[in-house]
Amino acid sequence: MTEAQAKLRIDKWLWQARFFKTRSLAAKQVSGGHVRLNASRVLKPAQAVSPGDVLTFPQGRIVRVVRIEKLGDRRGPAPEAQTLYFDMTEKQDAPPRNPGFEGKGRPTKKYRRALDLSRKQDD
Repeated sequence: MTEAQAKLRIDKWLWQARFFKTRSLAAKQVSGGHVRLNASRVLKPAQAVSPGDVLTFPQGRIVRVVRIEKLGDRRGPAPEAQTLYFDMTEKQDAPPRNPGFEGKGRPTKKYRRALDLSRKQDD
């Protein structure tokens, strides 16, 4: 990359790094105030980013923290996109699953009472 290309729009970089499916979705996240650049909230999708910057944004149920390693030329395949950043996200435990009902149809009253009893014992 030349010196003229040392910066890139934040929405375009998020799209190239494959964090969002479309560039307009990335722009909505940025303009909605959900993305932080070096701990400062960003409201404009045209905000320039460069290598070494740290981005924080929600993705699904987790908050992603990534450091920009390099700027991309295109939106390439996933292995190429993963070279654009270093993921600093802390590994989070999976949220607890709802108990499932193994039978068919609605659970019986007996089963529901046993489930309620087990929930009270957990508290």
